[in-house]
Amino acid sequence: SARDALPTEALPSPAGEEFPEGESFEDTRDAELLPAVPLERMARAVAFPVRAEGHALPVLSYEVEEGRRKPRHPVQPIPELVDVVDGFGLVDPEADPDGFMRRTHFAYSDGVNTYATLPVRVAAGLLGASEVELSGGTLRLGGRAYAVDAVGGTSIDFGGVFHERFQVVSLIQVLEAWTLRQQGEPTGLRPDVFRDKVVLIGGNAVGLNDVKATSFSPAEPGVVKQAAVLDTLLGDGRFFTQAPLWMSLVLVFVVAFASVVLLMTARWTPLEIAWPLALYLGMHWVTGPVLAKTGTYLLTALPSLAGMLASVAAVAFNHLEANKDAEFIRQAFSRFMEPKLVEQMVSERQLPRLDGENVEISAFFSDIRGFSTFSERFKEDPRSLVRILNTYLTRVSGVLLKEGGCLDKYIGDAVVCLFGAPMRQPDHALRACRGALAAKAEVDRLREEFRAKGLPDVYTRIGVNSAVNFVGNFGSEQLFSYTAIGDGMNLAARLEGANKAYGSVIMIGPRTYELAKEHIEVRELDRVRVAGKTEAVTVYELLALKGGLDVRRRVTVERYHAALALYREARFEEAAAVLEARRREDPEDGPTQALLERCHKYAKAPPPEFDGVASLDK
Repeated sequence: SARDALPTEALPSPAGEEFPEGESFEDTRDAELLPAVPLERMARAVAFPVRAEGHALPVLSYEVEEGRRKPRHPVQPIPELVDVVDGFGLVDPEADPDGFMRRTHFAYSDGVNTYATLPVRVAAGLLGASEVELSGGTLRLGGRAYAVDAVGGTSIDFGGVFHERFQVVSLIQVLEAWTLRQQGEPTGLRPDVFRDKVVLIGGNAVGLNDVKATSFSPAEPGVVKQAAVLDTLLGDGRFFTQAPLWMSLVLVFVVAFASVVLLMTARWTPLEIAWPLALYLGMHWVTGPVLAKTGTYLLTALPSLAGMLASVAAVAFNHLEANKDAEFIRQAFSRFMEPKLVEQMVSERQLPRLDGENVEISAFFSDIRGFSTFSERFKEDPRSLVRILNTYLTRVSGVLLKEGGCLDKYIGDAVVCLFGAPMRQPDHALRACRGALAAKAEVDRLREEFRAKGLPDVYTRIGVNSAVNFVGNFGSEQLFSYTAIGDGMNLAARLEGANKAYGSVIMIGPRTYELAKEHIEVRELDRVRVAGKTEAVTVYELLALKGGLDVRRRVTVERYHAALALYREARFEEAAAVLEARRREDPEDGPTQALLERCHKYAKAPPPEFDGVASLDK
């Protein structure tokens, strides 16, 4: 029989291990505990045949006490039980390093004999198995087979806490029921409570110090492990087995790759924060159903760690790229826009569209009056001309940039600036007006400085107009620039030139006035018709920000508006009389002088079909 085929060595030490000289295995035990049965018979009772093909059985551990090696397992059973029970099995918590019971093996070896664990030994007796067979990732007991890991063990399916899965009957209940039954009295325990059942006897009181930790509870009676393993062996037969390593490695790669692609594609800060947490929870949502359905578990710590490391790497790469992008934006736009606006562009991660788009902007044009005459004075000293011009352009550009303008180009002494592009500015019209007033004030200060140095005057005229223009990169393959084109830009340029005819300094278009009228002081100059257009538009002279107009200038503007109303009714002499009265009080007002001259001219020779609209030919 299989039992007769067992080796006859009486629980020797592992191969190659010797006890201290002059001692034997029996000498390491107290004389009172010497077995009452021969050791050979004890070995046959405890050992159980195990046939392992392709599996290395775990070896029983030994401990050293006072220089002597003493076997920790197996502990010999009580001699009186050797001949009265079917067999014996190993009982060991097999705890993980953290103290939790999660896994179990089914057989051990001491180098000579093999031993089955208690649940396996009980199941073997119930299933009629004469040996344990481990081969090809399968455990066989009699006619039943169970999937196991490559190392011959499995993870335990505890199925919940001990008292919820198994019926627990205390020893006190059994003794009380037996006593009452002897006395013929009814008991609270059914007579058949143990009939046709496997009964495990173990201590579950805290004082017995047999408290172990499982995945469901940190304080469970140690017998829970034996009960859970045995229930699986006799029940559905499904243990939790680890998936092949290649499957876990594939999962590691997929998680890491998905993390990198997602974070590098989205580049969204909330996602960068939430993804590691979602990854941790998601691993359980993925592996949990797989475990419940197949009984196979994938490594979760390694994919989670790989995903988090990949996420950190992707976020770090994103930040490096973002820093590069931010530096590029700063370098590309800092010479054309206010640095604060550039920083806003970077912080809001809103890159301007440079491929071209229709957008409402406010265009600023300025020019030095009589620059040709101005430059002739320096034809013998062009360096001085360049130095003066650079000073002028720097001062004017500086105040425009402070208002958030984007410098479009310099055309000789002319400055072209855009408000509302490439970054959207809902208040672009007001910014352009503030920029124009600031540029005028800066030029006035510069004129005083030049006058003190004996340099020529740099009197400047400005035109501002708001309209929808096509904004983007224009040019050739060799050279292109960011600018705007459209009728709105043409009108802004013509308004700058029209200042000469009206004696004004800053002229703005109707849309600019409409957008900024709540914040500025203006004078309605005239209604004009641009060459090539049939529709007349109203143009205004920008005087100051709201509340910045002094009383004398305000009276002048009111008289001008009164005279303009008479002029449009073709009452030229009456309009001239109104203007003459104000002219003596404010003789330097250019628009008053210009309208007065036109009234005198038309009073002598009224124009045919007069409609009160002037023409801007250039």
